[in-house]
Amino acid sequence: MKTAFTARRLFTPTEEIDHPLLIVEDGRIAELSSLSGKSVAVNAALVDFGDATLAPGFLDVHMHGGAGLDLMRALPSELPRLGKFLTTHGVTGYFATTVAAPLDDTCAALARLADAIEAAATGSNGDGVQARPLGIHLEGPFLSHKRRGVHPPENLVTPTVEIFDRLCQAARGHVRMLTIAPEIPGAMEVIAEAAKRKVCVSIGHSDAELPVARDAVSAGARHATHTFNAMRPLDHREPGIIGEVLSDDRLTADIIVDGIHVAPEVVKLFLLAKGHERAVLITDAISATGMPDGRYQLGPIEVDVKDGKCTSGGSLAGSVLTMDRAVRNVTKFSNWNLREAVQAATLNPARAVGLSRRHGVLAQGADADFAVLSPTGEVLKTIVRGRGF
Repeated sequence: MKTAFTARRLFTPTEEIDHPLLIVEDGRIAELSSLSGKSVAVNAALVDFGDATLAPGFLDVHMHGGAGLDLMRALPSELPRLGKFLTTHGVTGYFATTVAAPLDDTCAALARLADAIEAAATGSNGDGVQARPLGIHLEGPFLSHKRRGVHPPENLVTPTVEIFDRLCQAARGHVRMLTIAPEIPGAMEVIAEAAKRKVCVSIGHSDAELPVARDAVSAGARHATHTFNAMRPLDHREPGIIGEVLSDDRLTADIIVDGIHVAPEVVKLFLLAKGHERAVLITDAISATGMPDGRYQLGPIEVDVKDGKCTSGGSLAGSVLTMDRAVRNVTKFSNWNLREAVQAATLNPARAVGLSRRHGVLAQGADADFAVLSPTGEVLKTIVRGRGF
């Protein structure tokens, strides 16, 4: 059975189509055109979203949990609750992100996350419309002690290909992203190996000077993790890792646009530097997202949440940011319009991690995952695999 969706406009997201006609069949986009001069096939159910905008479902490649669930601890059977919460904020796919923990605990968490990813891929993860875990992001254990943030120092590990392979085996091939500090001895070998395995290598939690960061890019790194946070600060004479991240067009880079992690003025400078094609929005959301103030878990770390700020031992510890708010904040903090902000939450992350054929884009053959937005970017409804209307 085909379903035809129409609205006031649609973001592909690189283009805007007025009065679109989006035809979905078997969970994929079968056709996309303008409604002008077209008639809907008789065998297609019609869903008209009126003055709304259709946009690709948001893809969050760095998030630790939400709705009270911590992804290092949650059971696969609990993740549909998180998935349903995420769809209320326009997210249709995400990378479950780890934190530094004892290796045995991390491997156990990776096995559970692999179960959840495989269940979501086969449609056996429960009923209802929910965002799907599409892969795993290893944030650690290969991080700088100096720029570790709240990651426990006792759980940081010197990078070796053997340890990386152990983590990949525990995750059964679902590791799609790795954050690593390139200045640590052994890091370059792991970067090269991860890149060889088609893992998106992201430099972050790092005190690297510019030449080392540049060497990491030559070794295979192609992304940067929460730019400015847990990084050697930018200096006008010794630009360090941030100088490489902002100036190298080979790198995409992500940023937490909650107005807490990075000042709005610096967000604007970041967007100017990385541009519409290379800027990526993430939330770094923890289990407290969507929950009242209180104490929550981030893997083995206890985090206090008050007035939208997450801290542990006086340091920032993730966020309670949602992706739709990040998109709206971009339009407030810069001169980017809604379509441009949406691209940073959809196509750009999908390209960075090699998923843009089916995710982060509205095009023939892509998954029928999209958000229905108001003119100012509020999420009115989220469609996953053509379902949810």
